[in-house]
Amino acid sequence: MLTKHGTYALILASSSDRPVQIGKLGQFRLQPGYYVYTGSAFGPGGIQARIAHHVRISQRPHWHIDYLRPVLHLDEVWYSYDSEKHEHRWADALKRLKGARLPVPGFGASDCNCRSHLMLFPTRPAVRSFRDRLRAKLNGHARIFTRKLK
Repeated sequence: MLTKHGTYALILASSSDRPVQIGKLGQFRLQPGYYVYTGSAFGPGGIQARIAHHVRISQRPHWHIDYLRPVLHLDEVWYSYDSEKHEHRWADALKRLKGARLPVPGFGASDCNCRSHLMLFPTRPAVRSFRDRLRAKLNGHARIFTRKLK
């Protein structure tokens, strides 16, 4: 059931090289590839409500990711249910995957000590590689579901 709380990763595709303004972080140049953003959903509606928010293009951006949604295609969501936030561990696991680059320092990490919650990959990252990396980091916590979007 998606109304539970948990952690998620948005898999977003970019086919263009263009500048984008990201709130107070400033202007950055998007590059072709796959962007993966990690977050947590502990508010009303849990994972289901947060995914529904990210599927829509926000007219009034609230989070850093809201500034990217108009220019990136949301392709898939990875998520897990848990009573504990794991977005920081997920971001750390993602940055350790082959080909990962940090495109925007501080993205999605204004309330923590992470360097960024957004990673860029030249090719689509494999959920299996991510699960394996996460299992090693979280002592078995890696029950991750995927949801393909249109």
